[in-house]
Amino acid sequence: MAQDEQPQIYLITPPEVELSRFPKVLSQVLDAHDVACVRLALATRDEDAICRAADACREVTHARDIALVIESHILLVDRLGLDGVHLTDSARSVRKARKELGNDAIVGAYCGTSQHDGMSAGEAGADYISFGPVGASALMGGEQAPAELFEWWSQMIELPVVAEGALNETLIRSLAPVTDFFGLGDEIWQAEDPAAQLGDLIAAMQG
Repeated sequence: MAQDEQPQIYLITPPEVELSRFPKVLSQVLDAHDVACVRLALATRDEDAICRAADACREVTHARDIALVIESHILLVDRLGLDGVHLTDSARSVRKARKELGNDAIVGAYCGTSQHDGMSAGEAGADYISFGPVGASALMGGEQAPAELFEWWSQMIELPVVAEGALNETLIRSLAPVTDFFGLGDEIWQAEDPAAQLGDLIAAMQG
């Protein structure tokens, strides 16, 4: 990414969404700020619940010409009229997803903290690579994606990279020159005013 370009925002839904409320909140956030993509990342494995949430979010995002991808569920992409899939198993499913969805679909791959996995996913056909968590988190093994990983990637690899996980204003300020996207989810949804919170995080990118 060119140093004078500001990273784009990649929104990640909460793991649980209340359909009577969330589409309105999402609309407010998308109307207030430029967002490149939204990821439906629900914790549930209830297919009906996922489909209903996807339908509601798709109405909001597509009305604003914003891409909506779904986490993991390759087979639901075409059925629900979504723009692609975000894979969470590094490079393992990238070729399968690309074959299933074709060249026009978005296929992203979360690769944790592994530069090697990121390169493998890129070679397999991913459109972007996501690394994280960037901030300190008690989840998983507690590993963090270091700034050096993003610095190396931005210098050596053309494939877009997403920084996500436990972000704050300080981390966003420091990573803004070396990432293409910030993946933001809980960082804004837990705030009383998610749109205002996102505005504060966007302002941090500018130093």
